[in-house]
Amino acid sequence: MDLGSVVSRLNVLTPPALAEGWDNVGLLVEPSPPHQVHKLLLTNDLTEDVLDEAIDTGANMILSYHPPVFKALKRITQKSWKERLVVKALEKHLAVYSPHTSCDALANGVNDWLARALGPSKSVPLRASTSLTYPGGVGHLLEFRLDPAGNIMSRLNGIQGVSVCTSTARHDGDNGTRVSLSCSQNALVEVLSILSEEPQVYNSLQLLTLQKPPLVDTGMGRLCTLSEPVSIAAALERIKKHLHLPHLRLALGRGRTLESSVSMAAVCAGSGSSILSGVPAELYLTGEMSHHDVLDAVAEGRSVVLCEHSNSERGYLQELGGQIRQALEGQVQVVVSQRDRDPLQVV
Repeated sequence: MDLGSVVSRLNVLTPPALAEGWDNVGLLVEPSPPHQVHKLLLTNDLTEDVLDEAIDTGANMILSYHPPVFKALKRITQKSWKERLVVKALEKHLAVYSPHTSCDALANGVNDWLARALGPSKSVPLRASTSLTYPGGVGHLLEFRLDPAGNIMSRLNGIQGVSVCTSTARHDGDNGTRVSLSCSQNALVEVLSILSEEPQVYNSLQLLTLQKPPLVDTGMGRLCTLSEPVSIAAALERIKKHLHLPHLRLALGRGRTLESSVSMAAVCAGSGSSILSGVPAELYLTGEMSHHDVLDAVAEGRSVVLCEHSNSERGYLQELGGQIRQALEGQVQVVVSQRDRDPLQVV
């Protein structure tokens, strides 16, 4: 399948618009066209070992959950390992794509996968995503009176990103035109410039900033209400089984024991401090939190389970692989890396 077609389908499956503003998602490394993708390798982190695996196994494309290019690169040399990744990927005609926080927010994404570690529950996002943004940025609604219409309407209709509706309205006993105009952020300045040429029109103007509604079941983190309460000890065993890990790190909340009951838990794949902070749950499950954030949670009586950053995400790749195979209609072989692993071990 052509690379452009693969990327288009990945963008539908994991919409870049759902990603956090600070993130770097989508197609990150693009070989010279034409580029056909016959084999796609999935990995949580694109290391030099995983890149060698992609080359050894004949992959044409790598999907790395974490973006290997995050901070801007001012040069592409052999000095740093991330620069070497880009050089070698291009030399070997390997495309690189990253969905990262698009998958964090996605319904049936990594956070829903992690939430299932706790057992049957009803979960909702801790911070809901909003619908895809308006073309050109934030949307605006402008309402104003226009009497007579003059040539303003034709000028407004000629602006890209503007939609106009009119209705007849009476003002001071006379019929006039009531205009409702929606536009993007990019078009707003031009619209206001035209309207300001008519002081009477401009003085009647009302301006509202439009916000898309939250997307159901989509957003960062999950707040899980368990179908049946479980002890912390039982929750730990469930998490170990789900993540295929022999060990976890646990900080018991103040006044809690391993037999304390958990009926509500909050989860966040990766680094969960900013999403979990202050959430009213008895248990937090995430990959990593800072020492002081753990102390804050413990002082509030909330127990914290840490499984290391990428361990809270890596198992999701199997599910993502199945979704990608379906999206690509079986035309691309999709495999999960065997060399990808969390850099930290318990020894």
